[in-house]
Amino acid sequence: MAHTPKFAHAVLMTNRRDAMRDWYCAVLDAHVVYEDPMICFITYDEEHHRLAFLSPPPGQPFAERAPHSAGLMHTAYTFSDLGGLLARYESLKARGIEPRVPIQHGVTTSLYYRDPDGQFVEMQVDNFASAEDANDYMRGSEFAADPVGPVYDPALMLADFKRGVPAATLQTRGWALGGPPQPHAMALFAAP
Repeated sequence: MAHTPKFAHAVLMTNRRDAMRDWYCAVLDAHVVYEDPMICFITYDEEHHRLAFLSPPPGQPFAERAPHSAGLMHTAYTFSDLGGLLARYESLKARGIEPRVPIQHGVTTSLYYRDPDGQFVEMQVDNFASAEDANDYMRGSEFAADPVGPVYDPALMLADFKRGVPAATLQTRGWALGGPPQPHAMALFAAP
């Protein structure tokens, strides 16, 4: 019998623990479970903790990553529908937290935010009802032609959603490509 693990938590080493805690609590609508001078645990669901922020001992900050180093690109969080994703976008925007890279991947509709340490956090909604349908799409020509996907205007998406444009229309590359011209996603990821 095969056993498949499920995601439990991530621990981020940071020199800005309070800023990271506050940002992730806002973005994920999370709360602190435990905190002391060295570590802080937060959760947003049934798991006892989903993220932890580890601070260095006083006076000994963690070394900053070199600008061309490799490491974690992003963590991702899924909403059950487009309305949930857009509601989170709207509430975060009201708090001054805006996505850096909104991408219509085809397989997902995604908003990438940058945390206080510069890591990306993807908020997404799946565009297919099943993993099998998503896998079929990823094997298709539209995905192969551009596996990243076009950048879109999330404010325009929210306005169209509120006007009653169906989610099935908004969650397509065709809709994303019909908006105002946008820079390439990789240029936005690379921007400081």
